[in-house]
Amino acid sequence: MSAWTVAIGVDTHRDTHTAVALDRLGRVLGVLELSADAEGYARLLGWSRSLGRPAFALEGSGSYGLGLARFLSEAGGEVYEVERPTRRDRRRGKSDRRDAELAAHRLVRGEGLAHLRGFGERERLRALLAERRSGRQAYVAALNQLHALVIAAPPSLRDRLEQLQGERLARAAIRLRSREATIIRRLAGRALRLAAETALIDRELEQSLRTLAPELLNEPGVGPVCAAQLLVSAGEPARMRSEAAFAALAGVSPVEASSGRIHRHRLNRGGDRQLNAALHRIALQRSRIHPETIGYTERLLARGKSKREALRCVKRALARHFYRKLIELPPPTPN
Repeated sequence: MSAWTVAIGVDTHRDTHTAVALDRLGRVLGVLELSADAEGYARLLGWSRSLGRPAFALEGSGSYGLGLARFLSEAGGEVYEVERPTRRDRRRGKSDRRDAELAAHRLVRGEGLAHLRGFGERERLRALLAERRSGRQAYVAALNQLHALVIAAPPSLRDRLEQLQGERLARAAIRLRSREATIIRRLAGRALRLAAETALIDRELEQSLRTLAPELLNEPGVGPVCAAQLLVSAGEPARMRSEAAFAALAGVSPVEASSGRIHRHRLNRGGDRQLNAALHRIALQRSRIHPETIGYTERLLARGKSKREALRCVKRALARHFYRKLIELPPPTPN
């Protein structure tokens, strides 16, 4: 049993946090509202230690509670993430104090808890992936606008550009000098700048991964983006209780959809969709270049699986494979 004597549940917000302290029997020992800054964090730590040996359950530890989670971890605190209250929990109403108390009760019962995802270099990977996603979305939007303008352009411009696609179109369009091509040229420049930003982010991701997990980059079909997503979604290895739990996190655990004589499993739409997308891309690549995956896919098809069902099976097998790889990695260390 853990050595803590006081369960501190914290409901986090942008400007203030609310904390509720419970003893091991679930009785309320106190309530504290604190500012979401270093002074407030220190106040919470001192208050909780005055009540006993604390452990902390934070809601929103990856967003508004990130600063507090980092502070408590660096201070040697026992810190957990908790899920947001369910609809059933909300039946008695909602308040910051109630949400904090629910988090503390989960710690007392030992349910719905997860270790923190970790900070330091893995948190930087998370930020790089978020930056890359927004950049790619803007890049695709710029190219779509560029294609639309080319279609509606005067024949002299359209004849020169309409056969080109993607970055080739942007590179040709940015060389145009006529006045009527001004907007097309600006959009092309935007798309090329975004493409250069993405390439820079990819190089930074690869550089970090060469230090954190070079073995992932050596896996067939795994590039810097997919490897980074595996690390970020998995977080600390202790978060993953089993390979089945990792598969559920990735949304690749089978969901039964049988009826009558038909026995099948359907697409799982739950879990971390970014992690699911990373496994999907890896599965597609391995289905083309990796002999073992090709052989496994062919056996599935021979047994009557559809191509989609076979791909889902491949993703489930990859979740098992990468779970074993990830739990062998050293735990993340805070900055």
